[in-house]
Amino acid sequence: MFFGSLFGSKSAAVTPVAETRSDRAWLCLQGLMTAPESRRLHLGEVIEYSRRSPDKESPNEDAFGIFAPTDRSLILVVADGVGGRRGGEEAARIVVETFARVLNHFQWRQSARGVVATETEAITLRTAILNAIETANEEIIKLGTGAASTVAVVEIQNQTLRTYHVGDSLIMLVGQRGKVKLRTVSHSPVGFAQEAGMLEANEAMHHSERHIVFNVVGSNEMWIEMGSPVEIAPRDTLILSSDGLSDNLLEDEIVEIIRKGPLKESVQHMTEITRERMEHHVEGRPNKPDDTTILAFRRLRKKAVTRKKRKPTPPVSPAAPLEQPQVASSEKAESLV
Repeated sequence: MFFGSLFGSKSAAVTPVAETRSDRAWLCLQGLMTAPESRRLHLGEVIEYSRRSPDKESPNEDAFGIFAPTDRSLILVVADGVGGRRGGEEAARIVVETFARVLNHFQWRQSARGVVATETEAITLRTAILNAIETANEEIIKLGTGAASTVAVVEIQNQTLRTYHVGDSLIMLVGQRGKVKLRTVSHSPVGFAQEAGMLEANEAMHHSERHIVFNVVGSNEMWIEMGSPVEIAPRDTLILSSDGLSDNLLEDEIVEIIRKGPLKESVQHMTEITRERMEHHVEGRPNKPDDTTILAFRRLRKKAVTRKKRKPTPPVSPAAPLEQPQVASSEKAESLV
């Protein structure tokens, strides 16, 4: 059964799913994690973190999902329930649970077919991801409460990734030397203005309309932005996050922190800075208390094959002359016949 398990840190609010007999899916709802956690999967290492805003007692309205439908693929999902509306937490939950349900069906179909060509598998998985977002959109609209969520999705197939997003949650791919190889554009007036060069990063960070998002899951006008395939190198770092991170750290700060060093330590450093800025306002520095969710990924690097040095063969002493076999005397030989 692929529907997997709901999990969190020991302090996270966790809701069990009927039967959890698979290691193919992990969901976190209403996370109360106080530190990042590491998960090693077949394609690489995932660092996960989700914590509610320090200025509220209500549930964390973020959610995330990690899915491994096949041995060649990995799906990462971050959903951020839209604040200021009723049911933000429920909308984010619907998004990740819909992914679990749709990918469960995908995995079952793949198992029934047996091994398929990688290209065919990628096309089928892409369709499943789009269906999951569209299905979640329909279910949230049916609530009739005005609830909504953003969603950021990354599909990883072997050494290639593709992004899908709705709203302002961040997806970014950074090389070890700090080159930003991929960054999604926020579906907001400020995001588009920054992408067009009309706003500098610092201006965008402090803009009065930064909180406005015009594309969400839970709207009849929702549209999905799907990126082109991008190769992910062994030393690249992929990050998905809700805006609790990007509203408190500038892009350059995020890049400098995550581009190198142990991944878990890098994410820990980001969460500490983010939390400190949320809790202590300093003039001119980003400060926006909010729920924060981060998924970070790096490919597993192949270990170099080290060959053991052969011990030198000790010199062989000259062989002693073989003794001649003893031959029984004729008398004794005759007696043996």
